[in-house]
Amino acid sequence: MLKYAVIAVLGAACSMAGAQDRSGEALQFDVKLDTVLASWDGRYDWAQVWAGAIPGAGRNANPLVLITTQKEDNKSSDFYLGVNTISSVDLGATWVGPEPHAELEPHRRPDDTITGMCDFVSGWHTPTGKLLITGHTVEYANGRLASVPYRRSTAYASFDPKTRAWTPWRQLEMPEGDTFYNSGSGMCQWVAESDGTILLPVYYKSRSSDKTECYSATVLRCRFDGERLAYVNHGDELEHDVPRGYCEPSLTKFQGKYYLTLRNDIRGYATSSANGQDFETPKPWTFDDGIELGSYNTMQHWVTHGEALFLVYTRRGANNDHVIRNRAPLFIAQVDPARLCVLRATERVLVPERGASLGNFGVGAITENETWVTVGECMYSPECEKRGANGSVFVARILWSKPNLLAPRAPTPSPPQ
Repeated sequence: MLKYAVIAVLGAACSMAGAQDRSGEALQFDVKLDTVLASWDGRYDWAQVWAGAIPGAGRNANPLVLITTQKEDNKSSDFYLGVNTISSVDLGATWVGPEPHAELEPHRRPDDTITGMCDFVSGWHTPTGKLLITGHTVEYANGRLASVPYRRSTAYASFDPKTRAWTPWRQLEMPEGDTFYNSGSGMCQWVAESDGTILLPVYYKSRSSDKTECYSATVLRCRFDGERLAYVNHGDELEHDVPRGYCEPSLTKFQGKYYLTLRNDIRGYATSSANGQDFETPKPWTFDDGIELGSYNTMQHWVTHGEALFLVYTRRGANNDHVIRNRAPLFIAQVDPARLCVLRATERVLVPERGASLGNFGVGAITENETWVTVGECMYSPECEKRGANGSVFVARILWSKPNLLAPRAPTPSPPQ
């Protein structure tokens, strides 16, 4: 187990290592790496691995943890099967699954074309007491991705811990018109507000521009009643003319301010907002010494503790040019929220590089004491096995020294009438 301290950041209203809070304690964390399963069969990876916690629904007041994941056909790019879950009632001491769910399977049409859902993120929605997963649709024809242009939309489903059942997955209805013809929330962290509304990042292209290489990003405000997700409005339309524009935006809220990270083919970007929908001009991710972070053509995600903000990412320059798009190892580092940069001295490896890609990873706040980073090894090259990868699904458990008050909580019981 590895132990890390957290650095004090000038101008931040939080206490970290090198500075103490009123209790005299500085925030620290340990990292413990667990292997949930290893099942490389020569063709299918377990991809899009994301852990969501349902507070109090496990054993001995622990949460029920549901890891959502799906098989990716290694012989056919971005061809995903239905959503499976791997579950634990005892904080990962034991696991059940992977288990398929009919409600989350792709929809097959009479002409044998298929619409599936992929790239999903899960999160607990306290007002309704439901676990919500969001992602986007994907179209297949003749055993491969359909030719563009085709309509893409945000896909979602919810899990009810009382019935232990999923709702059939649905597609989010967007405003009429051409703008959001190709739109989805794939691998996009979202924020549930105190009033129950959801700030949901999406990336999109209009039908008329679908042959271009650039997506735009925005944050939707949505209502969620426990079963149906409904569009209310959207914020700034963030555009970038460098292929592939802005993709896979992820949002977090830290000490009253909102932070958005954006994927781009050349470099990752970040921006901030006072209200979660109107953003400053995005800037490239850098270390605090001004040198570019080196994360490119893949996602970055947030780890948010009430006292410090962190980024999880992959990057160049880690003796990892043999890995597709340098997508391993998986790093974590603290963010300076005032300057919106990564503190180089805090960078640590969460999941080591064994030749396989670790680019499709998830982050879930599980309890006040633990945040999990989850990922499956994507075996895109025969070299992966030679370097030690075996298709493992990993949980990197971040064990906090102080409670994270942002972790999921059970809904407050309604008073008797």
